[in-house]
Amino acid sequence: MQNLRQALTADNIHLLATIDATGSMAAAAEALGVVPSALTYRLRQLEEAVDALLVARSSKRSQLTPAGAELLRVGAPLLSEIDALARRVQRIASGWEPELIIAYDALIQTKVLLELVADFDRQQAPTQLRLVQGTLSGTMESLIDGEADLALGVFADHAHYAGIDTAALGDMAFVFPVAAHHPLADAPEPIADSTRALHRAVVASDSSRRGRGMSVGLLPGQAILRVPDMRAKLQAQLAGLGCGFLPEPWIRDAVKAGQLRIKTLSAPARVAPLAFAWRRSGASSGRALQWWLKALRSPRTRAALLGEHR
Repeated sequence: MQNLRQALTADNIHLLATIDATGSMAAAAEALGVVPSALTYRLRQLEEAVDALLVARSSKRSQLTPAGAELLRVGAPLLSEIDALARRVQRIASGWEPELIIAYDALIQTKVLLELVADFDRQQAPTQLRLVQGTLSGTMESLIDGEADLALGVFADHAHYAGIDTAALGDMAFVFPVAAHHPLADAPEPIADSTRALHRAVVASDSSRRGRGMSVGLLPGQAILRVPDMRAKLQAQLAGLGCGFLPEPWIRDAVKAGQLRIKTLSAPARVAPLAFAWRRSGASSGRALQWWLKALRSPRTRAALLGEHR
């Protein structure tokens, strides 16, 4: 008896599909380009392997038995998957990466990033995309460690590493908002560092796995409420649980609604130059990465990625 795994091949499932479609052994043999005896032999070998009659033969018509119909029902999707796999391999051989991992900082507008994913999908590329969110130095760390191919929203002054190329994404303005019921809401301006240091700061945890990571805007001796990410930081400041810097686009609606008040500090206004970065691979860069780099050349796209948070 033929080995079952050797018998249940894509070719044999296709053989059953052809018999089912043509309705006769002779017509199926002609469609497959084989002599009827060869078709009969292959079918017999398959039936012996599964130990079941798969095709009821008659002089006028050949019809799948219930067992044959079930084998075809379960096996037909495998044929489609094999065809899709073949097309995928061919396209990857033409320069598409099997997977592209994009690390993006919490400052990036997720809605716009997903719109870019939808645009990329229209290329019908075989490349699988994976999005990984980071915070502060953790975003760049993903790229440095080889866990990402492209990083969006890295701090430009922390993006100089061998083997990595960078380009400007844009500037992100940070302001100092406090809840309307926070003690600093009615404090005289500009607020001195000595006054600010008396109030707890809300800090978004750096996603870096190396040491303590990066903290921005803290004063010596200031109490800290450390939260998981920038979204939690915004919510904590809305609740009046502390103060700290937030991206200006994130807090516009809350300021208009009177939930937050932007306070002027004695320190200069903070503007962070952000960049996108990718691992250098020269002429061998994959087509998926090249598509994303081309999309990021658009000033409108870069501005939208740093636009109003939703």
